[in-house]
Amino acid sequence: MTDDIARLAAGMADRLVARRRDLHRYPETAWTEFRTASLVAGALADAGYELRLGGEAVRRESMLGVPPAEELAAHMERAEAQWGDPALIGRMAGGLTGVVGELKCGEGPVVALRFDMDANDMDEARDDAHRPHREGFDSVNPGAMHACGHDGHVAIGLGVAEALAALRDRLNGTVRLIFQPGEEGVRGAGPMVDAGALDGVDYLLGGHIGFQARKTGQLVCGTDKFLATTKFDVTFTGVPAHAGAAPEQGRNALLAAACAALNMHAIPRHGQGGSRITVGVLNAGQARNVIPPNGLLKAESRGETTEINDYVFARAKDVAAGAAHMYGVDHAVAVVGRSASGGSDPELAARVRRIAEGMPFFEPSGIVDSVDLRGSEDFAVMLAEVRRQGGTGTYVMIGSDLASGHHSFHFDFDERSLAPGVELFVRCVFDCMTLPARVRA
Repeated sequence: MTDDIARLAAGMADRLVARRRDLHRYPETAWTEFRTASLVAGALADAGYELRLGGEAVRRESMLGVPPAEELAAHMERAEAQWGDPALIGRMAGGLTGVVGELKCGEGPVVALRFDMDANDMDEARDDAHRPHREGFDSVNPGAMHACGHDGHVAIGLGVAEALAALRDRLNGTVRLIFQPGEEGVRGAGPMVDAGALDGVDYLLGGHIGFQARKTGQLVCGTDKFLATTKFDVTFTGVPAHAGAAPEQGRNALLAAACAALNMHAIPRHGQGGSRITVGVLNAGQARNVIPPNGLLKAESRGETTEINDYVFARAKDVAAGAAHMYGVDHAVAVVGRSASGGSDPELAARVRRIAEGMPFFEPSGIVDSVDLRGSEDFAVMLAEVRRQGGTGTYVMIGSDLASGHHSFHFDFDERSLAPGVELFVRCVFDCMTLPARVRA
């Protein structure tokens, strides 16, 4: 069996690279992944998977940070112009771009794998030192770039789908492949959980190219200390007035926003674990001689545990309310993303290690049991749901030489990691299907 899996993965190496480069050239950001999702859905359907799309895959009421309707419509039109499937795209109207594919192969556990699809909100480098530009597969979509490797994740996921479909007569259980929108900004996992994408899952696998496995041939088998986070915007609404003749008639939203930004960074740290607060954007005012009537603050809280993050976010809301009261302006807080804390299950990570040790691609000295993420990833939301039901999961990092750090406009990874990524996940699925079903309806 292991030889068959290795041959299947190796045989698709060139197609994996081609698919990754196609996805890299046409990146789509959170809730606008219409082209990407339609290609995924079409490939899964062709391979014999049962599909869940639209409201079956994403709960509309749980979506956060969704672009305006006119922007979504424009992205749908662009996706069709870039050879997305119009019929499938139409089923995703409103940004419902999650895709779930299921392969039922008799009695046995339910094994789910999650692959994120979205790109970053940034422009890609346009110089010959950057391989995607030099070789002609850099982004053609302004303000969007695959700067975190999710194009590789989708390519791996579809390779896994193809290999498992070819071997379905040897599977015992159910494979569920989850292609998630909106990981950037931690927006996509919650609405998919709420739509039932993780219902009945016994074993959950996810992962990332690179990140803390920065050399080709390395592998991290489990990831711990996902930081819980809340992404939020605060709008301050004041009253404009002539700054020279009648400043007393105004209500200064700029000062309220500035006061909130400074004092959010003064929130006391938490004694039970790490905590963070960051105000990343502050926009306010209209003209130098007008009392500013508007202010916008974009911020995030983080915590080593969900409870610590909740503490920081609650204090941040208090600070915003206090600043608004001090300057006599109105304010509103909007949550645009959230994720929980969490970490991998050691027993499942140990099984990943055993599998990786049998693959020549991974250097024995480069296989690591676990690392602390010290960042946020909404895979933790899915993992928490699987654990609530009695299942287990792990998050791996597939080593790759990187041209630049993640979220850099020169980001690129070693495409030799794609085929081994497929082989690893397929072998993990077969391994999990030798285990008992843990979740009971």
